[in-house]
Parts: sequence; structure tokens; C-alpha cells
Amino acid sequence: MPPSLLDEAGLRERVERLSALERGSCSEGERQAAELIADELQGLGLEPVSEVESAHGTYWWPIGLACGTAAVAGLRGGALGITLGAAGAAAAADDVTAGPRLLRRFLLPKRTTTNVSAELGDPAATRTVVFIAHYDAAHTGLVFHPDPPRRVLAALPDRIRRRMNTTPPTMWGAFAAPLAVALGSLLRIRRLRLAGAAIGAGYAAAMADIGRSQVVPAANDNATGVAALLSLARWLAAEPPRDVRVILLFPGSEESFMEGMCAWGRRHFPRLPRDSTTFICLDTLGSPNLVLLEGEGMLGVREYPKDLLRFLRSCMRDIGAYDVPDLRFRNATDGLIPLKAGYPTAMLGTVDAFRLPTNYHWPTDTADRVDYGTVADSVRFCARVIERMAEEGAEEVARSGHAAPQLLN
Repeated sequence: MPPSLLDEAGLRERVERLSALERGSCSEGERQAAELIADELQGLGLEPVSEVESAHGTYWWPIGLACGTAAVAGLRGGALGITLGAAGAAAAADDVTAGPRLLRRFLLPKRTTTNVSAELGDPAATRTVVFIAHYDAAHTGLVFHPDPPRRVLAALPDRIRRRMNTTPPTMWGAFAAPLAVALGSLLRIRRLRLAGAAIGAGYAAAMADIGRSQVVPAANDNATGVAALLSLARWLAAEPPRDVRVILLFPGSEESFMEGMCAWGRRHFPRLPRDSTTFICLDTLGSPNLVLLEGEGMLGVREYPKDLLRFLRSCMRDIGAYDVPDLRFRNATDGLIPLKAGYPTAMLGTVDAFRLPTNYHWPTDTADRVDYGTVADSVRFCARVIERMAEEGAEEVARSGHAAPQLLN
């Protein structure tokens, strides 16, 4: 391990400092967290960039409205059920897939979020790697109680549990319920219409519960990712690599469905070449077992590029670590945004024995429950990725005789 990387005590100190702030998306606490990150980067001699972006800051309002209005319309059916059911299904799909998000854009109030970034390494390198770690915190809610899914999984036979390679599709119902209302109304199938209305009402109630619930400390999700990037910043500031450029990106408002990352992409993707830029998202690094996701997505799963995953797993073997194989998440992280935009992307996370993140969106997500050994392994893995990319970049320079300039200022 490079000596300038943070040890476990240093990682814990940063997780504790960040999780002490109530940093819900688009909140004053989120702004303070952004300043805390920027100050540490500046203290390392770097020049952090803080970009303030417009964001809505929730997901419970867009999903709750889509499902709730469809549920009410489903009680009557007819043209109202068809119209509002179809509109609700379209709005839910648009929101959970990070589409144009017309409901947020035109009907819901706006606040601000801040993306913090710092650039290190060789500015003339042919390769760029962007490490992402969001710093905002989620609201809890009854649907996030950690016990029920683990009890169900524990009751399953081992042969079935071993074949399960995705997390539950929790957002399918947000799309399916309004669609059932629309189809039931159109086809005059009363049971389908009322079933859609009932499920939609359940989703609306769950969203209301999340909106009224407290913001969690979010130590695992995702103060651990922030601490990991700050450790990399410390190393890269002391020992800048040649032949690779590194961008450390701390987006805000990930917990409102990746709003900060979407804004960063709109601003910077046009100047980042897809053939020479790699994104690696770090999210929830404090569970016992590392995992490189095979894919993720809330409606359909988008697959991460397998050649990149093979390279990353070889880097993991270099440091004597291994990941849980063949796992896909049916939710979404900031990694989904560059993946959708066509960039080679990977998502590094951690899970427990049930292949679930520990203390996810629950008040017990505190700094004393983080596995700092896994966080340290994540940092060593990222450092090895940078070293390997620098080595391969040097070989490219030797073959070509020059390095191509990068386009991001």
C-alpha cells in the first residue's frame, strides 16, 4: 500500500466527520459537506472546483405523484384512468431511468446541489479515469427495514439463494401500477384497474413515509466512498502519476436519483472522449465483501462492460482481494449515468453474506458499524487501478512517441 494513503484510523476519522452532518440532498447540511470536502482537497495543495447546479432533491415527490394520481384515477377508470394511468407510468419510467425527467423539470420546485471535483496526475495523458463518490445522505423509511429481506433469504434453500444474482426490483411497481390502471381502464378489466390502484396507493404511501422520515447518518452509504477518494487525493497529491489523468468527483444529490451526476454529465461529458475516459463509481464501501457489479438499473439492468470488469478484477487480484461474483443491482448509483452515456464504467460496492449492503438507508448506518478493512481494501484497489493505467499509458506513449492532450479544463 502506498504510504501516503490513509490508514483505517484516518478513514474512520473522515467517515465520522461526514456522518455527523445531516446532509440530505439539496440541504444546508449537504452544502456544508461539500465545503468540508473542498477544504480538505485544498489543504492537500489541490484546486477543487465546486459547481452549483439546479436540482429538485427528492424522489418521493415524483414517484409519489405518479403513483398517487394513477391510484385515484384507477378508482373511476374510463378516460381519466387511461390518461392519468398512462401519464403516471410514463413519468415513473422517465424518473427511475434518469430520462428527461419532465415532471421534475416543469412541475416540481427546484433547489441547488453542489458537485465538487479535483484533477490530479498528468494533464497531457492519453487516459483519464474518473472516480465518483456521492456525499449526500438518504432519508430512511419503513421499506428500508433491514430484517425482512434477510429473513426471507435465510429461509430459502442454499441452492436457490446461490442462484439469486440480483437485488429485489423495488421500483417495478412504481411503473407497473399506473400502467395497470391505464390498461385496465382501456380494456375495461376492473380487477386489473383496481389492482393497479391498490399498488399505486401503496407506493404513494411508502413515498410519503420516506419523505417524512429522518435523514440517516449515511456512514456506509456513502461517507465511506468519500473517505476513499480523499485517501486517493492524499496519495496522488504527494505522488502524482505520469501518463494518466485522474478526476476525483464528489456529486451531490445522488439520493434523489443521481441529480448531481446528471448535471455534471451535462456540463462535462461533451469534452470527455469516450474512447479514453473510464468512470469508476464507489458507493457503500463499508460492508464485509467487495463487489464489482455486473450491471444495474431500476427497470431494466444495463450491463457493465465485461472487458473493463476483467481488467479491474485483475487489479483486485494484484492486491490479494476478491469480489462477490455475478451480482446485479435493481436500483441505481451514479455509475449508471456515464454508463448510459457510452463510457466504460464500473461500480465498486460492498455487500454482506446475503449480498445486500449493510444498514442500507437505515438509522443504524453509523460510523461505528463500518468495516474499515473493506474500505481500506477499496482504496488499495483504486490505487492499483491508477498504477496499472499509468503503466499502460506509458507503453502507449512509448509506442506513439507522444501523448494526446485532454479536453476537459
